[in-house]
Amino acid sequence: MKVRAAVLEEFGRPLAVQEVELAEPRAGEALVRLAACGVCHTDLYTASGADPTGYAPCVLGHEGAGVVERVGEGVTLVRPGDHVVTLFAPECGKCVHCRNPRTNRCVSIRDQQGLGFLPDGTTRFSRDGEPLRHFMGTSTFAEYTVMPEIALAKVSSEAPLAGCAPFACGLSTGIGTALYTARVEPGSTCAVFGCGLVGLGAVIGCRLAGAGRIVAIDLAESRLAQARHHGATDTRPAGADTVEWLRSETGGFGADYTFEATGNVAVMRQAVEAAREAWGLATMIGVAGKGELLEIVPRLLITGRRVAGSSFGGVKGRTQVPQLVERWLAGEIDVDALVSARVPLAAVNEAFAAMERQEGIRTVIELP
Repeated sequence: MKVRAAVLEEFGRPLAVQEVELAEPRAGEALVRLAACGVCHTDLYTASGADPTGYAPCVLGHEGAGVVERVGEGVTLVRPGDHVVTLFAPECGKCVHCRNPRTNRCVSIRDQQGLGFLPDGTTRFSRDGEPLRHFMGTSTFAEYTVMPEIALAKVSSEAPLAGCAPFACGLSTGIGTALYTARVEPGSTCAVFGCGLVGLGAVIGCRLAGAGRIVAIDLAESRLAQARHHGATDTRPAGADTVEWLRSETGGFGADYTFEATGNVAVMRQAVEAAREAWGLATMIGVAGKGELLEIVPRLLITGRRVAGSSFGGVKGRTQVPQLVERWLAGEIDVDALVSARVPLAAVNEAFAAMERQEGIRTVIELP
């Protein structure tokens, strides 16, 4: 079938919205009609050429939601008509990591996915007879895509798909980091560095976990206002004195949990230094630039602080994304406040430009 898609032709160039071919799903795969797709920093990071694992040409996009249209042989996890959220982090339920509650890092299809292929080592997208690689196993900047069934989370049909899309990456990453990676304890003090979608998700996750105090830190007052709306009890403009201020606010010790959601290694260091002596946990969510290093004074660790990283918030996608969507439907998460613009696929490059200008929180591409 012919579909319109946004193709990354070469790094550092605008995406080309064009007609490509999409083959039928094979065994273990599903054809998904996409209704919405969030425009995420990871897409921009890859398109810029900064990602050392990036490749081109490919159909970009990974933060999607849609409806299953057809399934291939042997598919049992989804069926036509199901509303689904796409998962760049699949959950096979069988590999050594899926069986372990400590991680969401499914290894069943990782190798081929990292190369831009579906599990059998081939692609379903093509152009003029030449294969086009998939992005993060998803390729959601398209009217339709084909994905492995283990990379689709079935969600309630009552949830608007445009609001479901951010759960495919940024929102789940932030919320999950607080709930599943850091496991924030009720009554604790938390500090979130960076209030884009991921950071705001961390604020929401800390609130859902019952944190007593949630401090949000960002350069933009508009994002600090968003943080207050989503549950931050305190906000602070980012600056060189952030660590000193946080310590003064916590009896000289620091926050029980800190979260870094900017990708800036200097801010990462602040998050470590602002974690409480004796048991503070600093969790890194942001992706640093190629070749950048995080410097940590060893004494900070010897005196009890811990540092962790989180991929997709530790969320086991097929199991836990539907649970987060249910919390949205129950009124615990205000997704509408996070979707700052809705645009057609043709405006994907304008959405990238708005992201670079740090306008809004999340632009969602809506597909007919």
